[in-house]
Amino acid sequence: MSIPTLQGLQTALSGLIAEQTALDTTGNNIANANTEGYSRETALLEPNPPIDIAAISTLTGQGAQLGAGASVTNITRIRNVYLDAQYRAQNSALSAATEQAEVLEQAQAAFNEPTPASISAQMSAFWSAWNSLANSPTSEAAKEGVAAAGEQLARTFNELSAQLSTISTQAAEQYASLTGAGGEVDTLATQIAQLGGQIRLSEEAGQTPNTMLDRRDQLLDKLSGLANVTVTEQADHTDTVSFGDAAKPLIEGTTVNWPQELTEASGGQLGALLGMNGPKGALTTLQTGLDNVAETLADTVNEHQAKPFFAGATAATLTVAVKAGEVQASGTEAPGGNEAAQAIAALRGGAAEQDYTKLVEQLGSFVQDVKDEQTNLQTTVTAISDQRQAVSGVSLDEEMTNLISFQRGYQASARTLTAMDEMLDTLINHTGTAGL
Repeated sequence: MSIPTLQGLQTALSGLIAEQTALDTTGNNIANANTEGYSRETALLEPNPPIDIAAISTLTGQGAQLGAGASVTNITRIRNVYLDAQYRAQNSALSAATEQAEVLEQAQAAFNEPTPASISAQMSAFWSAWNSLANSPTSEAAKEGVAAAGEQLARTFNELSAQLSTISTQAAEQYASLTGAGGEVDTLATQIAQLGGQIRLSEEAGQTPNTMLDRRDQLLDKLSGLANVTVTEQADHTDTVSFGDAAKPLIEGTTVNWPQELTEASGGQLGALLGMNGPKGALTTLQTGLDNVAETLADTVNEHQAKPFFAGATAATLTVAVKAGEVQASGTEAPGGNEAAQAIAALRGGAAEQDYTKLVEQLGSFVQDVKDEQTNLQTTVTAISDQRQAVSGVSLDEEMTNLISFQRGYQASARTLTAMDEMLDTLINHTGTAGL
């Protein structure tokens, strides 16, 4: 009984074990075909170190090497790091555009244009009331109409200003909720850091923690929606994660550096929330523009009245400062005078109305631009996601093909083992019986 003969049993056995491991890996892929964040796994088979046989040739005296079968060196997950980085960068941009679109659509709904309840409609009614007074300068009913129209217009300014302030406050509160203790940033960072420690321990023990690696990548994808994320793998297999424009990395190995200050340059949802309320942000621009309209309205109307008709220099504080009986159709005491009422009625289409129209157009432009950006980014993110799925996702057709291939390999190794067994049985139990 030679060593090569016994080695044949070990070779066949190694084939059985290797093919069985490959079958198990394929079965796991099929079972997780619809699992979110799962990366397809593959069993890496390599030949075992060969056995050196010295002087196998009686003619040349040269030796040879005898193959010793195969073994699974690793079960690795299929992942493209470049696509991961691309996805996270575009996901941050998409999240920012989505947040901006949601906030701006709320602002657009608050302006409520064009409807009978909007500022433009109320301003038109206000000019019409002054025109009616110009036609009937001594009419108490016409003066009451002017005062009522002014009060309604001022209330509409007040309400719109309050709604914009509420939207701004909600954006600030949402930022605080996401970044505060126990918020989404803190939770995701803590989970990623903990996984990093578990992954390091598993790899130091010679294991391949594919499930934990998938989970970590899934959490990093979610984190990228909050701000720009850059991931650098360290020598100990933990990650250093830069987050937005924070001064220190959010995650260093198993250490979480949070809270930190961010700016609108951080990108993602957090950058968008900060940017909307920033000095040049859309909400700030809208509020400032509305205040300017209110101030222009008050100034242009008041200059034609001996006693200021409007008080307040902002949209939030604009009020009617006179009673109906104090409304003046004329700057003189001559009976039937109406030049003041005519001058105010002629403000229709003037500076205040023009500024307001520009403000509404600017808001429409803000909304359209960010929605176009959102659409384009969604297309890009979907394309990259499809590419990642093509690399890391499970194709049932491919897995079924692999399943058949590994089954055939397993059957072949089993037949080889059976043949070796039969040969050894013959060698041990039957050789030499004829001479006994």
